[in-house]
Amino acid sequence: MKITGFTIIKNALINDYPIVEAIESVLPMVDEFIVLAGDSSDDTDQLIKNINSPKIKIHHSTWNPALKKGGVVLADETNKAFDLIGSDSDWAFYIQGDECIHEKYHSTVLAAAKEHLNNHKVEGLLFNYLHFYGTYDYIGDSRKWYNKEVRIIRNDKNIRAYRDAQGFRKNGKKLNVKQIDAWVYHYGWVKSPIQMKRKLMETGKFWHDDETLQARYDTKDVFDFTDFDSIAKFTGTHPACMKQRIEQANWNLTLDTSQKKMPFTDKLLTYAEKITGKRFFEFRNYHTI
Repeated sequence: MKITGFTIIKNALINDYPIVEAIESVLPMVDEFIVLAGDSSDDTDQLIKNINSPKIKIHHSTWNPALKKGGVVLADETNKAFDLIGSDSDWAFYIQGDECIHEKYHSTVLAAAKEHLNNHKVEGLLFNYLHFYGTYDYIGDSRKWYNKEVRIIRNDKNIRAYRDAQGFRKNGKKLNVKQIDAWVYHYGWVKSPIQMKRKLMETGKFWHDDETLQARYDTKDVFDFTDFDSIAKFTGTHPACMKQRIEQANWNLTLDTSQKKMPFTDKLLTYAEKITGKRFFEFRNYHTI
């Protein structure tokens, strides 16, 4: 069984992406790792080279400015990276630049990949998600945050990244996937209020026109982390690769986890999810089998 990891990245330093940690969190599970580096305005290339692993293969790409609306350029780049994976790989392990896999799940992931290797009805493996918010001490716990997504796919080039590359489709249809007992730790919303505002303005260019971007994010000097619907305290441990980044965090936030700003229906559905462990009436970008 051969597994190839892959990711895309652009302006990792400007946007303070934990891309090094993301790659390091997957490296022990893969035989090789492909990084498709975009046309950055910072020293992202050197950042990746400093990981200094023989498994890593760096390729380069220029992002198409005509595809910036709706995040489509992210899917385009993800497909380019996926297409660089050779035919000798069985699985492709996709990780985004602000995601990590805790080392405690490595054996579970590898066991699932091996278990389903020869069952080609299984087109991908479905992970659970934790979305950190504000600091490393809080997680989003409302329906606003997607709670599952596919991160390992068959090395089948009929599979393509969907919309803004949150998930995948095969020939336009949802993938048939197996749920595994492993979690992705998503750190995209953990930054200082100043850095968060900067990142949203920078990356928002791939989703919105200039007028919408200004109206959404340019009304304040810093991002207001108190404007959330529901969060909870995180009581677990972080991946070991995140240790240094967490220790170097230079801002403090105290958020009120009792604050709930949700419509009654969402409150009811969120409560039902916590009781049953099932999320009702949500959009799913996959079929579980």
